[in-house]
Amino acid sequence: MKTVIIIPARYASSRFPGKPLAALKLADGSRKSLIELSWEAAKQVQGISEVYVATDDDRIRNAAIEFGAEVIMTSSNCANGTERCAEALENAKLDSDLVINLQGDAPLTPPWFIEALIDAMRNDPAAQMATPVLQVDPMTYGLFTEDRRNGRVGGTTAVFDRSNNALYFSKEVLPFLQLDHLADKADIPVYHHVGVYAYRPEALKAYMQWPEGRLEKLEGLEQLRFLENAAQVKCVEVDARGKVFWELNNPEDIARIEKVLKA
Repeated sequence: MKTVIIIPARYASSRFPGKPLAALKLADGSRKSLIELSWEAAKQVQGISEVYVATDDDRIRNAAIEFGAEVIMTSSNCANGTERCAEALENAKLDSDLVINLQGDAPLTPPWFIEALIDAMRNDPAAQMATPVLQVDPMTYGLFTEDRRNGRVGGTTAVFDRSNNALYFSKEVLPFLQLDHLADKADIPVYHHVGVYAYRPEALKAYMQWPEGRLEKLEGLEQLRFLENAAQVKCVEVDARGKVFWELNNPEDIARIEKVLKA
């Protein structure tokens, strides 16, 4: 399958304006922008034809061109990354069998997360969309609960059925649980939704025909539009292989990610 990665990036984030251009400190003391680190993560994925940055902002476009990325300009009307990927696909007339949406705030995304999505879509021709889920470890669960205690909207959790079809995604920590009731404190039944999506082009076109859903609007989660229109979302469980995964959702996350980059 011909597969492209599109990294949607917007400057006007309500929680963190200018987030794609936020500079993160690396282990050697140098700094790189969040969008450049995300682009570098995308370039590590095997079996990809092209990697594009999709944006409506000249500042992001100029920065991306400077570090060597190909850029597709989109309108400022895109409500989320999925809409921006759909518009980029149409604007650039991309010929691809599969489109990967790698969020521009997830530079810690390992390449095998995306490769697992590609394999899942290749092995199931009927699947129209897939996204990774990662069982949390005690440290990550602590980050989730710390954010909620402090009133911050942090990572997203996913719940899914026995066939790995998504039931719901939420900014709340789902399912609710009491750790002292767990027999094995390391086996926490909470799954971190990794903000990467694999779509068939037809799924992106269908998405653009649907109005914004009520749950999508309340949660601020674009993938809920698929569920609200009875479209199947395949959850692909991935293994972190000892790596720490976290997205940059809030300014407080810079220190968390820099700590991982330093290590």
